[in-house]
Amino acid sequence: MSDGARATPLLRDESGLEYPIPAASLDRFLAELGHAFEDLGLLGRAVTHRSWCAEHAGFESNERLEFLGDSVLGLAVTTDLFGRYPDADEGQLSRLRASVVCAPALAEMAEELHLGDVLLLGKGEAASGGRNRASILADAMEAVIGAVYLDGGIGAAAALVGRLVPPRLATASVTDPKSRLHEMVAQDHGRQLTYRISDEGPEHDKIFRAVVLLDEEPLGAGTGRSKKQAEQAAALEAWRRLEPRSGPRPAEEEADG
Repeated sequence: MSDGARATPLLRDESGLEYPIPAASLDRFLAELGHAFEDLGLLGRAVTHRSWCAEHAGFESNERLEFLGDSVLGLAVTTDLFGRYPDADEGQLSRLRASVVCAPALAEMAEELHLGDVLLLGKGEAASGGRNRASILADAMEAVIGAVYLDGGIGAAAALVGRLVPPRLATASVTDPKSRLHEMVAQDHGRQLTYRISDEGPEHDKIFRAVVLLDEEPLGAGTGRSKKQAEQAAALEAWRRLEPRSGPRPAEEEADG
């Protein structure tokens, strides 16, 4: 969406607040989404980023809907996996779920729906490429799922998730990235993998960064809220570099807190 384009306020909440989203972008997004909102105000809130709220009084950001959508997505995916893989154990199901509810997968879903084109962003965020930023898209995708749930119930939310998730399960694996990477390297005797961990931020809100080294040469890097999550992210990047076309991708490991 061009931020200077004329916007038609088709979305209004119960108080009359208007969400200025270009009609063409909105129509395309709703067609891709496949859900007819009874309360378009819910959708308006789902696509409102906090940077927009900082510049426009009276708007509510999508963060609360994001919180709700995260749980709805998890339930819908877990229910689907439970029936789809009757022989998988808890660990395998957890890894499969992590591969399709992680931020990269959510950002891909958002891109398929052209969600970035209907986001309400502050001027600075929009100018710096916020419509294409994976973290913003992933959060907004969860918010949209939360909005669909409030508007149409768990059936509507599950139907949306059911359209978006199965294609990603086809390339998921029950093996986590770190295990897959070690299996690959073990085939070449004499080579050694090590992980270098650093962190930043206050004690209660640390961000960990991991670098995986192959024979002391950096091969992949990743960040996470825990050492384990950072190592898994680094291992996934390293695995993709070593063998990007070697079968299904390993599943991103679920955060352990």
